[in-house]
This record gives sequence, structure tokens and C-alpha cells, in this order.
Amino acid sequence: MKLKSLLLRYYPPGIMLEYEKSGELKTKSIDLLNLSSSTDVNALVEEIQKAEPLITASRSDQVKLLIQRLQDKLRQHSNHKFYLFKVLRAHILPLTNVALNKSGSCFITGSYDRTCKVWDTASGEELHTLEGHRNVVYAIAFNNPYGDKIATGSFDKTCKLWSAETGKCYHTFRGHTAEIVCLSFNPQSTLVATGSMDTTAKLWDIQNGEEVFTLTGHSAEIISLSFNTLGNRIITGSFDHTVAVWEADTGRKVYTLIGHCAEISSALFNWDCSLILTGSMDKTCMLWDATNGKCVATLTGHDDEILDSCFDYTGKLIATASADGTARVFSAATRKCITKLEGHEGEISKISFNPQGNHLLTGSADKTARIWDAQTGQCLQILEGHTDEIFSCAFNYKGNIIITD
Repeated sequence: MKLKSLLLRYYPPGIMLEYEKSGELKTKSIDLLNLSSSTDVNALVEEIQKAEPLITASRSDQVKLLIQRLQDKLRQHSNHKFYLFKVLRAHILPLTNVALNKSGSCFITGSYDRTCKVWDTASGEELHTLEGHRNVVYAIAFNNPYGDKIATGSFDKTCKLWSAETGKCYHTFRGHTAEIVCLSFNPQSTLVATGSMDTTAKLWDIQNGEEVFTLTGHSAEIISLSFNTLGNRIITGSFDHTVAVWEADTGRKVYTLIGHCAEISSALFNWDCSLILTGSMDKTCMLWDATNGKCVATLTGHDDEILDSCFDYTGKLIATASADGTARVFSAATRKCITKLEGHEGEISKISFNPQGNHLLTGSADKTARIWDAQTGQCLQILEGHTDEIFSCAFNYKGNIIITD
């Protein structure tokens, strides 16, 4: 094995290694999820050298420099003030979802008008209209970090794969017998997974457009679906009150997470794939050990349904958003509530951390989005301007652009 290059990854902190093995170029990552501005760099480099044979003594100075750059980034805690930059009358009929590419240079909108549109963020210009679906375009995604492909899932029971650059349709994935309501690319951008009201999820090959596996086992619609960071596991959340974890390369069900007593609203892995977070209409979130599928904690406190939940990039913090109009932040280690976000006057349907992990973004039925301090729960900014409820909002990778719909 021969190390070719070292690359920085800011969020979450880490170093990517590009190396050659048997003539093939491969990559692996050294995750530094516990890195702080006070970490002893020399001691950390020694630790890395012991664990990773590709990092030889001759590379230690370079690794030190990279870690110092990551520490500098951690010190620049983002206190970005957002201002209204563009208002887009995007579609004639209501929107269903929005998604940004990694850099935030362009974004997509799905709509009841049966199209998905691609927009240039800086100019607000429409770049492409992706036409061809015969019903509502509900679930949309870029294949981030690449951002060169877009997947659209529709109530017409199909999923389509498009070129982000040209707007050309590469494939139409047919096979579901009811509406597609969620979808996700794997991190390697070789597969698209779709979840449907027909109680199944399907995996599709991006290259040849063929169905790879059907994941069967749920007894009600699948409304949440995501891959873990490695791309070797998929998680599906269903209205049957359960969450299932599947092997991506065989389609085999690894285990079913049983414990919630109402519909699942969200299900996802943390960055290092050690924990699974599930949110439910039963007013609780549950934390599960991803190695054995056992519940390790139930996060309580909300007075109404949990509509969204998420980890920060490092997996240290958990945020929950509820129909009771509040959001909460929990420590993943202690499972205790750190702070409560109060101020919205309607249910909160969407919550996400900025990449730095110090701020939270919420979107609410009260027609506002808000930015909060993740540690103190203080509302830092109210983003006003919408004339109806906000049901989707997101940060870009740098955390300096927000999109709401």
C-alpha cells in the first residue's frame, strides 16, 4: 500500500487518505470526532501513527499541520447573520421539498405541478425543469458530495435519475406499486434507495438503471429512509411503528427496532455508525445501539408528536422537533436534555444543525424559520417572509446559506 495524498475534511473533522493498493486508487478516512481546539496535536499524531500504517514518520509534520488547520476551523465558531437574499416564485402549485447541493451553488425544488426545478443559488435563475413525472414530485435529492445527479420520487410510483448539469433523464425506475415518499443516494453514489406507500423499499443501480433488491418486511408505508456513512447499511422507518436495518450489499434485514408505540417520523445513523436515532408520533425519540439493535435510551419531554430529529455532524448532540411547538437538544453521551428551544407559535416540522454544530435551524407552521444557539437555546434570528407554513429548510455544507420552503 502506498499513500498518495492527504485531504482535509472539515465537517465532521477528519483526514481523508488516498492510497494505492494493488494498482487501484482507494480512500479511507481518519475520523477525529473528539478533536477540540485544546487537543494535544503531538500526542494525537502519535496515536494516529500507531493505528494507521499509511501514516509514516515522514508524514507526521504534514498531519500535524492538517490537524492544526482543523483546530483553527473549530475556533471560528460560525456566528453568521443571515439576510433575505432571494424570493423565488418557484412553481405555480405548492412545493413539496427543497435540497441543496454540497456547496450550496444550486438547489432543487419538488412540486405538486409534477416537476422538479434546478436553480442557481447566486442569481436565483432557473437552470432546468425536470419534466416527465405524471403526478406530484415528492422526494428529491442530490447525490452529494458529488452533486452531478438528482433523484426524484413521485406519487406516480416511479423514481427518475437526472443529470444535474444538463437536466437529461438517465433512468426511470419502475417497480413500486404505490407512491414513493422518500429516497436517498448511498454515499458512494452507486445506488438510489426509494421508500414507498406499498410498504417496501427498493435499491436501484445508478449505472444500469436496474432494480438491485426489494426490502420487504414492513406492514405499513415506509416514510423515512437513509444510509449510514459507510453505505453498507440502510435504515427504514415505517407507519407500522418499527424501524428496520438492512445490509445494502445483500438486502438482508439485520434487525428490527421495536419499541415505539406509534408511527415513525424519522430514523437515522450518527456519523460513526454506532448509534441510531428514531423519532415517533408517540412523543418520544429512542436511541439504539447500532451493533445489536438494542434500545439504550428513550428521550422524553415533548407534549406532542416528534416530527423530526437529527444528530449533529460529530454525533455528540441530538435535536428533536415537535408538534408541541418546541425543540430540544440532548447529549448523545448522557442522554440528558441540554436545552429547550421555545418561541415558535406553531408545530416545528424540520430541524437541523449547521455543520459547525453550534447553531440549529427550525422550520415551523407559524410561517417562520429560526436560528438558535445549540447550547443555550437562545433564539439568535427569526427568518420571516413566508406567507404559509414552512415544512422544509436546510443549511449548505459551509453553513452560510439557508434555504426554506
